[in-house]
Amino acid sequence: MLYPIIWLYLYTMKLILKNTESFVNERINITKKEIPCLDSSWHYHAQYELLYISKSFGIRFVGDNVSHFFPGELVLVGPYLPHLWRNDPSYYKENDSNRVETIVVKFTRNFMGEGTFNYPEFSGINNMLEQSKFGISFNKRSSESLNDELIGIIDLSPAEQSIKLLEILFRLSKADNKKVLSFTDMRQYTTENSHRIDAVLKYISDNYSSEISLNDVSDISCMTTNSFCRFFKKFTNKSFIKFLNEVRIRNAARLLAQEDLPISEICDMVGYKSITNFNKQFKQITGSTPKGYRFII
Repeated sequence: MLYPIIWLYLYTMKLILKNTESFVNERINITKKEIPCLDSSWHYHAQYELLYISKSFGIRFVGDNVSHFFPGELVLVGPYLPHLWRNDPSYYKENDSNRVETIVVKFTRNFMGEGTFNYPEFSGINNMLEQSKFGISFNKRSSESLNDELIGIIDLSPAEQSIKLLEILFRLSKADNKKVLSFTDMRQYTTENSHRIDAVLKYISDNYSSEISLNDVSDISCMTTNSFCRFFKKFTNKSFIKFLNEVRIRNAARLLAQEDLPISEICDMVGYKSITNFNKQFKQITGSTPKGYRFII
């Protein structure tokens, strides 16, 4: 379930390499965020990131995956994998009562010492860290079982944080139903032309409920339509049309879950003029009809 301001409400949406000086000499950095938006841009960094959403909902982008998130979200993102979490548009309204609470744990592979995870006894963690290059989502049962540890880790001493993080990673490596998010290896090592994708993603985020043509986004990126199609596929691993449909359908899924609105109205709200096409795209992307989806959730 996604919503307006998606994978892209990138206000300054730049695919950038984050490497703040405050983190350079730290093996673990833990922060608690209580304001909306979370990331201001589609970005990547050299550290692993374990992100736990205790409160708030919205949409996230990890590699080529676009999906909605709710309280209980727990995701592990590997180094250099582009990602972005954005809150629902309702969080941007003045005097909004929606609460945000997110625990972000960034850590290096050697936070317990050089080569620790190469030992056989840590093979489960090692395999999970390798798999995180695609992004890994853990089910709600796993996140709920670790809620107290994830919320409390920020108040521990540096030594206790290292020990606790090792325990958390070990338990997650044993968890069932881990879900790999990105279909392909989308790790980035350059920011070349990032300003172009920023502008396009922001435009889609702001206008997906209206008609958007290939010429529109090509003009924004100052490219021919053919060049733009190759460029967009390189950055997102999806065609422009497929990406736009995903943004629209994920937002429709959110509305079906949260609002008691007629399906025909939701169809129009997310930019579809034809209910037939809306139903077709919804089934292709979610595996269910809009009516069936509402019933399931």
